[in-house]
Amino acid sequence: MPSRHWIAATFSLAAAGAVSLFAMPAFPASASGSPVVVELYQSQGCSSCPPANANLNAIADRPDVIPLSFAVTYWDQLGWKDTFARPQFTARQCDYARSAGRGQVATPQMVINGGRQTIVGNNRQELEAAIAGARRSGGPQIALTGGRISIGAAGGARPATVWVVRFDPRVNNVPIRAGENGGRTLPHRNIVRQLQAVGTWSGKVATFPVPASPSPVYRTAVLVQTGKGGPIVAAARL
Repeated sequence: MPSRHWIAATFSLAAAGAVSLFAMPAFPASASGSPVVVELYQSQGCSSCPPANANLNAIADRPDVIPLSFAVTYWDQLGWKDTFARPQFTARQCDYARSAGRGQVATPQMVINGGRQTIVGNNRQELEAAIAGARRSGGPQIALTGGRISIGAAGGARPATVWVVRFDPRVNNVPIRAGENGGRTLPHRNIVRQLQAVGTWSGKVATFPVPASPSPVYRTAVLVQTGKGGPIVAAARL
């Protein structure tokens, strides 16, 4: 059984949620005081994904990390439809591949603080080394002020998208009834349930609205990210 799974396709299909494009790019560093953002791209239909899921689950509560599990759609037609997958999440993984200058993506894949570098995610030591190597100084401060997201100033900053992410911190045990993982029950944590851009930060102090959460049990993270598939310059839990 291979250590990760590849399905050839095109970026236009990926954006529609019926694809797979694979890439293994490189880590930028995080902002001072910002947790390191670990994005796992995975599918319940991929037999190589459970070890990466387990590694993400193991760091789910760490205060120095924002671990986020994005379920992609391109395995859905191969025997089992992922219960959390969305075309938007597939498109985000494809943005990372495109930004890295690559034409394909794979599952599992972990992107550390956005940008060009990734790891597979199945090796815990490699994951810990990637997190440790992703820290740096600089970047704006993020806070919740008067019911709005407040982002501080930072000199020389490029315009960046402000993302609000809603994720489920609970353990979701999903019985898989078909496909490569048929007969297994897979535990998931920090599954992303909402990803919404709320504005553009230009380097000056600014505030942004907080969209309504789909559920009171979901937790909220804010990511400040340059370009599509670019580095995350600051992040925070609210």
